[in-house]
Amino acid sequence: MKPSPALLSLVLSGACAAPGSRLASWSPDAARPVIDFVSRVTDPASHDFVPAPERIAVFDNDGTLWAEQPLYFQLLFALDWMREHADEHPEWRSDPAYRAALEGDMGALAATGKEGILRVVLSSHAGTSPEDFAAAVAAWLETARHPTTHRPYIEMVYAPMLELLDYLRAHDFKTFIVSGGGVTFMRVFAEDVYGIPLEQVIGSSLATAFENGEEGPAIRRLPRIEFIDDEEGKPLGIHRFIGRRPIAAFGNSDGDHEMLQWTAAGDGARLCALVHHTDAEREWSYDRNSSIGRLDEALEEARTEGWWVIDIARDWARVFAWEGTEATAP
Repeated sequence: MKPSPALLSLVLSGACAAPGSRLASWSPDAARPVIDFVSRVTDPASHDFVPAPERIAVFDNDGTLWAEQPLYFQLLFALDWMREHADEHPEWRSDPAYRAALEGDMGALAATGKEGILRVVLSSHAGTSPEDFAAAVAAWLETARHPTTHRPYIEMVYAPMLELLDYLRAHDFKTFIVSGGGVTFMRVFAEDVYGIPLEQVIGSSLATAFENGEEGPAIRRLPRIEFIDDEEGKPLGIHRFIGRRPIAAFGNSDGDHEMLQWTAAGDGARLCALVHHTDAEREWSYDRNSSIGRLDEALEEARTEGWWVIDIARDWARVFAWEGTEATAP
């Protein structure tokens, strides 16, 4: 169910700084806000000292830890799954959202709204066991390629953020993913790619049912949403699954706004950060008017509240671990 070691090798080799080393993919002094913050909260002599069990850092996934353009990668997985199974479901052609997905008409799919997009995503999720679904995701990650870079999707992770995760853990932080993406989808690769164990991944989830049939006890995924881990759902998910308010939070869009607000409202030293996509040459440039990863209200609050805005074009010496190498053939 995991991506192969060969596929992971380029992502991991040289992408993560060794414990205690400098953040090598960051521009000079660009990571100073997190270095200063970590110094303050880990120094027992500092009035900002935070005991290790309370050093909780939460990270959005799409657009924060890995790329999210031109579409969320989980949606691209769902679209591929639908095309593969279209012959088994002729009824899909009568549904505007399914039809748009099958025809690759993203404008028409977007016009069906969140409800239509959710139906498309559910088509690849419901009716399976978590194990079967994870196996399908792992197989897709082995073969699928990003539509513009032609790289495996797990190579679309941000080298500076991998280093940042490693840096925090080297200073006794516990790192969590808190994402609007599906929790079962992210658990397939989170530990291998990010070093974040399955139990520290919080995401949107489908309802499930326990069955004790002829093949023994099993869990089945049902075709309805149980929890959406986005916007106000993020602090609710943190409270529900972690039980501690984070002292550091990292996002990139208005979907992360409430998570950063809730983190900032706690007592003591806090670090709230937004990854701002400003580099059209090495990645993508988008914010206020984007339908994917829209960043507007959170960016305004970051500027008024003094949150850390990570400007990709300015602050990252390297975006992806493979920068400067030839693209993988599609």
